[in-house]
Amino acid sequence: MSPALTQLATEDLSMFGRDPWWLVVIKAVFCFAFLMVTVLFSIVWERKVVAWMQLRIGPNRHGPWGLLQSLADGVKLMLKEDVIVRRADKIVYVLAPVVAAIPAFMAIAVIPFGPSGNEVSILGHRTTMQLTDLPIAILYILAVASVGIYGIVLAGWSSGSTYPLLGGLRSCAQMISYEIAMGAAFASVFLYSGSMSTSAIVESQHDRWYILLLPVSFVIYIATMVGETNRAPFDMPESEGDLVGGFNTEYSSIKFAMFMLAEYVNMVTVSAVATTLFLGGWRAPYPLSAFWEGANHGWWPMLWFVIKVQLLLFFFIWLRGTLPRVRYDQLMKLGWKVLIPVSVVWLMLVATVRALRNENYAFQDIVLYVGGGVLGLLLLSLLFDLFHGGRGEKDGEEAGEGAEGPAPVFDPMAGGFPVPPLPGQSLPPVPRRRSRQDRELIVSGGVDTQSDREEADGV
Repeated sequence: MSPALTQLATEDLSMFGRDPWWLVVIKAVFCFAFLMVTVLFSIVWERKVVAWMQLRIGPNRHGPWGLLQSLADGVKLMLKEDVIVRRADKIVYVLAPVVAAIPAFMAIAVIPFGPSGNEVSILGHRTTMQLTDLPIAILYILAVASVGIYGIVLAGWSSGSTYPLLGGLRSCAQMISYEIAMGAAFASVFLYSGSMSTSAIVESQHDRWYILLLPVSFVIYIATMVGETNRAPFDMPESEGDLVGGFNTEYSSIKFAMFMLAEYVNMVTVSAVATTLFLGGWRAPYPLSAFWEGANHGWWPMLWFVIKVQLLLFFFIWLRGTLPRVRYDQLMKLGWKVLIPVSVVWLMLVATVRALRNENYAFQDIVLYVGGGVLGLLLLSLLFDLFHGGRGEKDGEEAGEGAEGPAPVFDPMAGGFPVPPLPGQSLPPVPRRRSRQDRELIVSGGVDTQSDREEADGV
């Protein structure tokens, strides 16, 4: 292995694991408090911003400018009656909110709020601005996020009701569909940075952020993080339009509040991950870092990190106030037919570029090889579409000529339940409303206007 590649694939984590126990406790409490305060602020901010977008009044009663509204909602939920439905599996029913909430807090442990060096002093002890780091920190985040989804699935199954069960099944399918593309987007970052450590990934973005080097990975991750957090327009598991409330329909009081808490904590977590992997992490934006040497030292990096996270949270709110909910088939089509193929092809391109760079190929040669490969794939795709489309039309014509007798009749209520048409069956014609000239004028009482008389005479 070449020395350059060896340097790329190593990370220095010797500064972690040296803090005394009391400092570890302080950092853990800070991470918990950061998530809770950010959640309280995000709830108020979401209601304020959506109200501003929709030209209506947001919360303005509790606290100055309504800033304590989310705290009042939390107290109200805690004081409500805690109901357990009769048909529920009580043990799983009670544990499901815990399974959903606890993993949401765990991922923040490996997110760097500042440089990995001993930049700050806490009670006279120099330490890193990160609770801990791992050589496989991003895999740890993926594993924790996967466990949190099971809380939603178990909540839907244990409620003993139809609509929560449908919400849990939707969540399971959504998790499978979007975590594959998310993992492929993460893999592109691994290949380019040469590490799975969050602190090493941020350090590797000292000259250019990965949103510029890996824009396709960033777009894929943005789509998948919205799907993973069940936020609009991908809030299929709890779509109140067709599932009443989804997986949490049968929950109340503090258990319902824990599901809401898990959703907003997951929003903060995925925003922090996006900041770490693609937006330079705690690094200051270019104009500041160019003329201010101290922008990336001391306590200042925490400010840049928080600002980036809040901008991504605003993006969540913007989507909710702008886009309508997609259909479930559209959600699955986007996950399986768009995001996964695009992420896999993009991962292959990134791997090819990294392999050529490790072999010391010139930039012009890399562009030539990669461009030739892309053009070859597009040509193969075009040829496949041409031959496949022509063959499909020919097969359809032969099937129509060789068919004996009329096509089988489609019964949309076969067996007492609505069913889709089988292959070879066609949907019955949809009854259309008669034209205005064919319809009779129907009024209550006699005609009392000139237009009514004219239209009655015309009929």
